[in-house]
Amino acid sequence: MGRGVAFEDKELQALLSHWEQVLKQKSPVHPKKKKVIVISGPTAVGKTQLSLIIARALGGEIISADSMQVYRGMDIGTAKASKGDRIEVPHHLIDSRDLDENFSVIDFYQEANQSIREIFSKGRVPIVVGGTGFYLHALIYGPPSGPTSVPEVRKRLEEEMEAQGPLVLYDRLREKDPDYAKTITFRDRHKIVRGLEIMELTGQKVSSFSKSGDKESSEYDFRCWFLYKPKEVLYPLIEKRCEDMLRDGLVAEVMQLEKEGLRNNQTAVQAIGYKQCLEFLKTAQTPDDYEQFVAHFKQASRRYAKRQLTWFRKETLFRWVDLQEISMEMAAEMIIQDCELSF
Repeated sequence: MGRGVAFEDKELQALLSHWEQVLKQKSPVHPKKKKVIVISGPTAVGKTQLSLIIARALGGEIISADSMQVYRGMDIGTAKASKGDRIEVPHHLIDSRDLDENFSVIDFYQEANQSIREIFSKGRVPIVVGGTGFYLHALIYGPPSGPTSVPEVRKRLEEEMEAQGPLVLYDRLREKDPDYAKTITFRDRHKIVRGLEIMELTGQKVSSFSKSGDKESSEYDFRCWFLYKPKEVLYPLIEKRCEDMLRDGLVAEVMQLEKEGLRNNQTAVQAIGYKQCLEFLKTAQTPDDYEQFVAHFKQASRRYAKRQLTWFRKETLFRWVDLQEISMEMAAEMIIQDCELSF
């Protein structure tokens, strides 16, 4: 496997010093388990760029852990790796669904595991990359129990969450299942919606179902990393990404997808950028309407990044890497060394 990352002595010393501090964080090595690299972080932080550097160096293949990149045609707004990059480095779970097909966390768990097995069978390194925390938690600890999500019910509850706020729905959940409510907070939007959905579909409390638990997979040693930058640095990057997506043709992409049935996919229609654009397309599309659309798009993107940061603070396997403190290349070398030394 080729190695394409090199440093001057001074840079390497700085890297090793930082690496020693990061490795002091809890991340036990399981010598008998196969290693799977997991890279996450908020939107626009640089996950794709870093994963490509590591994949080229280690001979890896990338598995997308993004709930929207599975859909064909949702390219610009989901920031998929370029076609050239995907030819050079094989990618999995990208463009695997049409808009009229559903994709759930159970689907992700099953298909990601299948991809991991296929990658190992070729003697290559699986690198799971994405910011959908719910998917990554399921991959590491096992899928959630309970009934399969029903798009119509999920959409209604998500709309109620947007309109009424998390506190109102959390109080509703607490009234119906106080035991389960004690295990989460009003900030756990996804868990609140899922909990209410389970109770509506089954008539049973969420606490009556067995949990996937917090015990890591017995099959793989997940080497988990969370990339971040201070908000004062990250938020301008997010806003620039929104502007770049609009410049690259996001509105035209959404218009085409609308013709193909985007509004009928209750999951994809909620995707950041797509949701705000669809709302814009229903207006008179005046300059003021466009300005408001852009502002809502940026605001939703910033809020999503904030939720990602909050989610991963509770994921104890993830070691945090500040890309404002060290370069992308140094971060790649740190992860590569960790992977090689833990084999």
